[in-house]
Amino acid sequence: MIDSQVLQQLAPDGVLRAAINLGNPVLAQRGADGEPQGVSVALARALAEELDASLELITFEAAGKVFAALAEDVWRVAFLAIEPVREQQIAFSAPYVAIKGTYLVAADSALTQVAQLDAPGMRIAVGQGAAYDLYLSRTVQHAELVRAPTSAAAVDWFIEQGLDAAAGVRDFLQTRVSAQSRLLDDDFMTIHQAMAVPVAHTAAAAFVKSFVERQKTKGGVKRGLLDSGQSADLQAS
Repeated sequence: MIDSQVLQQLAPDGVLRAAINLGNPVLAQRGADGEPQGVSVALARALAEELDASLELITFEAAGKVFAALAEDVWRVAFLAIEPVREQQIAFSAPYVAIKGTYLVAADSALTQVAQLDAPGMRIAVGQGAAYDLYLSRTVQHAELVRAPTSAAAVDWFIEQGLDAAAGVRDFLQTRVSAQSRLLDDDFMTIHQAMAVPVAHTAAAAFVKSFVERQKTKGGVKRGLLDSGQSADLQAS
């Protein structure tokens, strides 16, 4: 029997409203029918089933937009990267997926390592509010971060404006490599993706934390990754 406080915090009126970030295709994508799919969607469905609630998927094009919508109370559970700035308002589970952040550069660029990007005059395109934007905002000391509205737009800006690099999730950037671009071999961070609830919802936070561990143990995370064409190796330990 699930505690009534958990149900009230996660699925008031019997509806679990889950925020799905389509800006990170490792976690969520649109299927052939246009509907959201991916490991985040699979976890949202599994959680709704445990709660015996209906599921409403609320889609966003960027993680920063998911976080901004927190104040509007349009979602009760989300799928976001663990970040200190977000922890002031969000309670995170343990990570269920770990992905790498790196740079896309021009094929003829002299850059070979991520550390070379943090230099005066360097301009790096980032998706505003993404986990890697927040991380680079804390750690980059000399380069300029050029913030695009989404991660996909950051790559477009890198190309159109002739910037020095586009920062992003390695798996996504790999899909944007062309004859004119390449990925650096090393990474500037590991991005730990977790389930998230508003920090005030302590009962929900404890339940979601336990739920993620159960899904990792019983293979729900790996199935969600594999079913959406991702590597099962992305599951966080």
